Amino acid sequence: MGKAIIAVNDLRKDFQVGEVTVHALRGINLKIESGEFVAIMGASGSGKSTMLNILGCLDKPTSGTYELDSVSVAELSKNERATLRNRKLGFVFQSYNLLPRTSALENVELPLLYNPKIKARERKEIALQALEAVKLTDRMHHKPNQLSGGQQQRVAIARSLVNDPVVILADEATGNLDTRTSYEIMSLFQELNEKGKTIVFVTHEYDIARLASRNVIFRDGHIIKEAQVTERLNVQVLLESIPANDGFD
Repeated sequence: MGKAIIAVNDLRKDFQVGEVTVHALRGINLKIESGEFVAIMGASGSGKSTMLNILGCLDKPTSGTYELDSVSVAELSKNERATLRNRKLGFVFQSYNLLPRTSALENVELPLLYNPKIKARERKEIALQALEAVKLTDRMHHKPNQLSGGQQQRVAIARSLVNDPVVILADEATGNLDTRTSYEIMSLFQELNEKGKTIVFVTHEYDIARLASRNVIFRDGHIIKEAQVTERLNVQVLLESIPANDGFD
């Protein structure tokens, strides 16, 4: 803890919809330190998705500053942002975003294809290590349609790890999963966080947010509340109260 991996100051984002200007973000100030597990919450239209797109270097703010691991993102070109995104960030999405005709191992290797310094043998070794971290090496040759939803999300998490990112950004990563599988995925995120990974997790589910260490709540483009999670839920206790899913592991 101590180093600000994400530092946002007076961040604003406006969209023009016809003759109307939509103020999606209205002067956001936020710092996320190395090793934190932050849940961003808010209703639809609150600004949380816009915020995630900017944090993920997928969009630029209208004004304000954003530093990612001490790099000023606003000053970068589109190509420089893409390089920073690939080297510094790992993404996990609600819909998994796996290539349907490639194996789990090949899906995990994908981000490494954009790094010319890593050779094919190294790519496979790194991808195998990532699959091992999510306990899925026994499914490495399976294609997405041969995997359960939880297993597909584990592949997506492994893919987010291969470039050793400074931050993992998760967008409603449990949104398509049943309750038990959601908690199993959150258990995995907690394990990664305990090993030092910084995680920013967007969710609208209160119980999921209570598995993080800090909650940041958005409304109408503002942060209306920030708080440490004082009564953090124990995901293992939650799992013990729910029957096991056949075929998940």
